[in-house]
This record gives sequence, C-alpha cells and structure tokens, in this order.
Amino acid sequence: MTLNITSKQMDITPAIRAHIEERLTKLEKWQTQLINPHFILSKIPQGFAVDASIGTPYGNLVARAESDDMYKAINDVEAKLERQLNKLQHKGEARRADERLKDSF
Repeated sequence: MTLNITSKQMDITPAIRAHIEERLTKLEKWQTQLINPHFILSKIPQGFAVDASIGTPYGNLVARAESDDMYKAINDVEAKLERQLNKLQHKGEARRADERLKDSF
C-alpha cells in the first residue's frame, strides 16, 4: 500500500510520517483493502488541519480535523475514518434489520 502525504506550509518529519502510518494500521483491523490513502497536512492560523481521503471497496472515506496540535488532529481524523468504515461495512446488516421490520406489519 502506498501512502501519500502532502503538506502545505510545513515539512513532513519522519516522526509525523511514522505517526500517520501507525494510525493507518489501526484501520487494517477491519480487514478491507485501503486504496490510495492520501493525507494533506496544513498549517492554519488556529493550528493545524489534516484532510484524509481513502478509497475502499465499500466506498470512499473522507475526513477533516483541525487542532492546535498536529498529532491530535491526526488522531481525530483516524477516529472519523474508523467510524465511517464501520458504518460502511455494517450497512448491509442494517438493511436486513429494516426488512425484518417491514415484514412484521
């Protein structure tokens, strides 16, 4: 898997790259293929912003987080991506539950 990291108005240090890769491995527990993950790190007047987009077989995951700490923003983006991936993977189960309710009426 190739990880693309782009930065605006700042340098990408090996520590930041390692932190993003560590957080991305947490998404692999969902046992799905992560297609072309792309992170954009930006410096904004209030702190830092992190934008992420990842393709999956279920659909695209897109998240953005802002914080005064770069590492906190990366953690927030990872949490948002994980929630989206969970929702996409369990979407079919929710539909089956909905069908069961329709049959009871």
